[in-house]
Amino acid sequence: MKAIVVTDRVAGTAGMKLVERPEPQAAINDVVVQVHASGFTSGELTWPSTWTDRLDRDRTPTIPGQELAGVVTALGYGTTGLLVGQRVFGLSDSYRGGTLAEYVAVEARNLAPLPGDVDFTVGAAVAMPGLTAWQGLFVHGRLQAGQSVLVHGAAGAVGSMVTQLAREAGAYVIGTGRAADRQKALDFGAQEFVDLENDVLEDVGGAHLVFDVIGGDIGKRSAGLIRAGGTLVTIAGPTEARPADGLTIDFVLVSDRAQLGEIVQRVRDGRLRTNIGTVSTLGYAVAAFNQTKRINGKTIIRVRP
Repeated sequence: MKAIVVTDRVAGTAGMKLVERPEPQAAINDVVVQVHASGFTSGELTWPSTWTDRLDRDRTPTIPGQELAGVVTALGYGTTGLLVGQRVFGLSDSYRGGTLAEYVAVEARNLAPLPGDVDFTVGAAVAMPGLTAWQGLFVHGRLQAGQSVLVHGAAGAVGSMVTQLAREAGAYVIGTGRAADRQKALDFGAQEFVDLENDVLEDVGGAHLVFDVIGGDIGKRSAGLIRAGGTLVTIAGPTEARPADGLTIDFVLVSDRAQLGEIVQRVRDGRLRTNIGTVSTLGYAVAAFNQTKRINGKTIIRVRP
């Protein structure tokens, strides 16, 4: 099968290559999926799990990519809940990756059925950003109707999902980003926008929940904006920023079939839109991930026509 591999941690995305690799086999509780569309986060190449297994053994050459949508072609021993020929979407384990390929072996529990009226490209694009937004808002942030949410990077792949889900839940949403992102953030449902290049972040006053995808100085300053009893939720890594009277929660998403089902249902009925910037093919994936200009939205690789 054709697959993208990486072997050089220092080279980053520039070290990606399109090669032939053996097709994966389904282990216990696995399914093999013929990949129709997949996604990739550049941060994957900085994760230890991309390069070593859980026993810290080198596992290169590595096929990266966690997000996928496709069709089940084989079941491992003991696998339940999915069927051969079923359309699915979701995430592979970070220690396995493998979705930037024509076939991938994934634990069945990490996948959910993909309805026939949802395109594979949409399925691959919504899995990781959707789960990240859902878990940050509702699992860790415990968002309630009537609360205010400050969403950093509101025009991005994750931020746009956060904005839409928070608005649907009855929150008041303030988005942030670059000046050029203002209209896109508003189109996704932000009721206010803070230009981080020219506006004063602290002028927003306070928020019950801040969803941070940026970290650094923005993360630290955001801690001071948390209202009493509120929460700073971040996916930008561990932070020393602590609200005076609230919580900071740094989390890594986990795949959840029920949550994926909630997310895809919202896509089906128009309550949730994906934020896709570029769709490329596997043959042009290396070039797609090495763009010289900023891509506005998520890059998806369409593995099969």
